[in-house]
Amino acid sequence: MKKIVILALVLLGSINVMTSQTPSISDSKKFVSLSQALLSPKEVISLDLSNQKVVLDNVDWSVFINLEYLSLKNDNLTVIPEGISKLTNLKTLDLSGNNFKVLPKTLKSLSKLQVLYLNDEKQFDLEKSMDVLNSLTGLKELHLENDKLQSLPKQFENMKSLEMLYLNDNNFMELPKQIMRLDHLRLLDFKNNKVNPNLQDMKNLNFGFKLILE
Repeated sequence: MKKIVILALVLLGSINVMTSQTPSISDSKKFVSLSQALLSPKEVISLDLSNQKVVLDNVDWSVFINLEYLSLKNDNLTVIPEGISKLTNLKTLDLSGNNFKVLPKTLKSLSKLQVLYLNDEKQFDLEKSMDVLNSLTGLKELHLENDKLQSLPKQFENMKSLEMLYLNDNNFMELPKQIMRLDHLRLLDFKNNKVNPNLQDMKNLNFGFKLILE
């Protein structure tokens, strides 16, 4: 009986070793090269093109029918490719660190988008992009870090689906009133702003969401 148990443990150990050496399915669907991703577009779940000099003018984004994550971070884009609107299953989009001014209206079709990164934007006009942002009714997490913001557009209060908002490293002098109208907000990162020192006392008040000030 002991020999059987020992043999079973040996076989189990062998299986575990084989499993650990086999690439996970999720890793096999992550790509960092556009040319490689285009060879098998239906297999691509994650496409990270950040910090690359990519030419996106003629890309047929509609072939990425299963793409859920796309990063174009730090790609020096002056215009966001309108074809991204064809990514019907996209859940996370990172457009941080680029040079565009507004979000294209075609992005309104990203009905499944839940997370959007707009950090470190040099030219971004938040107010002129609010029409697009308010149309993303499934958006739960928005990053506007280090965008030199001093205030929020009035239309921002219509982003009712937001649960997490990152406004850290901006130039706010006070907590924007629009924040209090975001019914589903659970977390607000507000650290590294030019807030009045008395705002520190607000940490003890009940806002209905977690407020990070430092």
